[in-house]
Amino acid sequence: MAKEEGGNVGAKIKIGVCVMEKKVKCGSEVFSGPMKQILERLEAFGEFQMIFFGDKTILEDPVESWPICDCLIAFYSSGYPLEKAEAYAALRKPFLVNELEPQHLLHDRRKVYERLEMYGIPVPRYALVNREVPYEEVDYFVEQEDFVEVHGKRFWKPFVEKPIDGDDHSIMIYYPSSAGGGMKELFRKVGNRSSEFHPEVRRVRRESSYIYEEFMPTGGTDVKVYTVGPEYAHAEARKSPVVDGVVMRNHDGKEVRYPVLLTPTEKQMARDVCIAFRQAVCGFDLLRCEGRSYVCDVNGWSFVKNSHKYYDDAACVLRKMLLDAKAPHLSSTIPPTLPWKVNEPIQPSEGLTRQGSGIIGTFGQSEELRCVIAVIRHGDRTPKQKVKLKVTEEKLLNLMLKYNGGRPRCETKLKSAVQLQDLLDATRMLVPRKRCGRESDSDAEDIEHAEKLLQVKAVLEEGGHFSGIYRKVQLKPLKWIKVPKSNGEGEEERPVEALMVLKYGGVLTHAGRKQAEELGRYFRNNIYPGEGTGLLRLHSTYRHDLKIYSSDEGRVQMSAAAFAKGLLDLEGQLTPILVSLVSKDSSMLDGLDNASIEMEEAKARLNEIITSGAKRVHSNGSAEYPWMVDGVGLPSNASQLLPELVKLTKKVTAQVKLLAQDEDEKLANTSSYAVLPPYDQAKALGKINIDVDRIASGLPCGSEGFLLMFARWKKLERDLYNERKDRFDITQIPDVYDSCKYDLLHNAHLNLEGLDELFKVAQLLADGVIPNEYGINPKQKLKIGSKIARRLLGKILIDLRNTREEAISVAELKSSQDQNSKSTDYQSKSQMKSEDIRRSSSTNEKSLDQDDDDDKETKYRLDPKYANVRTPERHVRTRLYFTSESHIHSLMNVLRYCNLDELLQGEDSLVCHSALERLFKTKELDYMSYIVLRMFENTEPQLTG
Repeated sequence: MAKEEGGNVGAKIKIGVCVMEKKVKCGSEVFSGPMKQILERLEAFGEFQMIFFGDKTILEDPVESWPICDCLIAFYSSGYPLEKAEAYAALRKPFLVNELEPQHLLHDRRKVYERLEMYGIPVPRYALVNREVPYEEVDYFVEQEDFVEVHGKRFWKPFVEKPIDGDDHSIMIYYPSSAGGGMKELFRKVGNRSSEFHPEVRRVRRESSYIYEEFMPTGGTDVKVYTVGPEYAHAEARKSPVVDGVVMRNHDGKEVRYPVLLTPTEKQMARDVCIAFRQAVCGFDLLRCEGRSYVCDVNGWSFVKNSHKYYDDAACVLRKMLLDAKAPHLSSTIPPTLPWKVNEPIQPSEGLTRQGSGIIGTFGQSEELRCVIAVIRHGDRTPKQKVKLKVTEEKLLNLMLKYNGGRPRCETKLKSAVQLQDLLDATRMLVPRKRCGRESDSDAEDIEHAEKLLQVKAVLEEGGHFSGIYRKVQLKPLKWIKVPKSNGEGEEERPVEALMVLKYGGVLTHAGRKQAEELGRYFRNNIYPGEGTGLLRLHSTYRHDLKIYSSDEGRVQMSAAAFAKGLLDLEGQLTPILVSLVSKDSSMLDGLDNASIEMEEAKARLNEIITSGAKRVHSNGSAEYPWMVDGVGLPSNASQLLPELVKLTKKVTAQVKLLAQDEDEKLANTSSYAVLPPYDQAKALGKINIDVDRIASGLPCGSEGFLLMFARWKKLERDLYNERKDRFDITQIPDVYDSCKYDLLHNAHLNLEGLDELFKVAQLLADGVIPNEYGINPKQKLKIGSKIARRLLGKILIDLRNTREEAISVAELKSSQDQNSKSTDYQSKSQMKSEDIRRSSSTNEKSLDQDDDDDKETKYRLDPKYANVRTPERHVRTRLYFTSESHIHSLMNVLRYCNLDELLQGEDSLVCHSALERLFKTKELDYMSYIVLRMFENTEPQLTG
């Protein structure tokens, strides 16, 4: 007999759960997995009674004796009698959450791909090899060493080979001979492995029928999409099994997965998959490659694991679906507090009403948030460093020719691990084993050159591995000579001197990541008022249009990823979040080239003011507005502070030198190049104990050893003040302040005497120097800011304009809906229009996203049927721009002083007087400083006379 639960339930809707118990069993308890979580939430609403058929009923009893139910949950698994379930559905005609007949398609990959193509859903390029019997030779199939050809369609290695049987998960990837050849077998997880590499296997299988498809490079990440009805899709990323086959698991032994955001095109694809296979609850693999997405391997009845927020969403969507099907007279509105959360503490709303996205403004009008724009500086980082040296060594010159194609007058950039390893090998051979000291006969230039080569070597040896995003080398030829060609025919040019520039540092620290995550959480809790419990998670809803942009710098990208993790309440490491959510736009968020001339003029004037003690003048002739003063923020005794800054810098440098000499002796007396324990920057971002261990050992934090720490301070000492010319370089003040702040925060355990005092002096000077590098007076600040942030400003204006136009369009649509509310066919027409908008916006998404200056952006809306908000027709647009200090200063200056433009004479400032005073008193735009613009819509009808 079937097992029933619920007792006397009156008019409750009966849901038949016709599922094999082993399919949903976890451990020894039936229904203890995701399905149990969702069904329990459905029951908590009080409208449903669950009837579990059980294996005996399903396998042994005739369908005529199966329990009668209003709705049926049934899906195929190994040994499941699908035809029997179809017969029951034909007999009792319950509402089917997942239709039964299309489930036959899911077990044949050929039919899955055929159905996907029928509905216009992108799939990888593929071809079929059908065999009637094992090892049958088919004349349309050709195999060569590095490709296979099917019906004239050629697939070069690497390519993928899949059995046509959808239940066979033995998938092969074949690699080209140029990469060493071999095959990797992918399979269902066995322990901690999901693939195995077989270097000896070169030929494809022939014992069955197979699909051959183009290998899609996805950056080592796979995405699985889960639908609950056509309007809800949740996606998770995981480490791809094609990388090394090792399954990433957390402390509980569960596979590590990362919630990710779907693009509008991908959301449409999820909707189409759901409709194409008539499976409300299903899952499919999504391949992201070169800006496009493809669907493969569709599975029926798939749920996300270990996500209570997803369980909440799925239960709410299923409830709506079931009520609409069997009890349309009942309200499907989701209660403000979900039934299973009645005992949870309610978070304070800070006086804001929690109805959809609406809030009550200070004057009583109803306002709704429409747009959030934020420009955010990156988090705490290591000091940025640069080493310049002229090289004449043949090994280094040959290395330059190796990577620039043998062109003697062309520069080359070394970033990859192979290139940097070549440079390290060459440098190790050039660095003398015995260190040069003042007591040697070498002249000063030789000593400096040897020290710089040693610094290059130490930088390249950091951490025991290479990361091109943090270490970059440029080799630029300076001098050439003509030499006879090797074949004796004529002459050719050979470089004899080149300039080597090594840039490193500027890495986001563990503290910087935590700063970004905390700010993301703050935004989630404070910038978006009244979001409430809502139906969908912020990152899963059609109603929230989020895009995150970053400059090309690694610290900025990782800050953006960490912020997104906090904002969207994501879990896991930052790399998958970065790949999935953050778009790079260096042209908008990088560089100072557009204002380089004006900034040099500002620095020259700034140097004059500081070194000569020149009096500052009021640009507007009045002291009432202190922010209008030339050189505002500079201390009055700046010229007296400079000698003190130099003295203290020398004091700190001398102490670090002593620490470096001890380390230098260890390097000289060892045969190993790795004296310090390996330091993994990626791990350090998530594990603070790495720095704790180094602190306990008396070492500097991060990957920096004492040799590099000394090089950092020595360069500051040398560049800050030229003793021979008796000249100060005020452009070094920000770098001195940067190093002081870093060592006080991260290396306080080294107890460097005078560092505190140096920090105070450097801070006084930096608070004046840094803002004035972007313009000495308001008009110059406006000019420089406009040039640096030109594209960013244009994009912000487009964001605001598009939001306003969208709100107006939606209001007109709503008004039309109200006027035609009695029309019987309005709903279908509006749905068709919504569908047209959804499809057209999906089609145009790629071109729009690639051009930020385009005045149109993708528009998506939540289907009103599932909305738990007051105005489901509208959505919130969020644009986050992560950048460096230069763009923060530039944008702030434009906002403060744009009314000084000749075309706006007489206009008031965009920033009120009190806010200008607060900005004047703000001395530093430190790490994670941000500028937020929010646009609200007044939704109350405006009365006119």
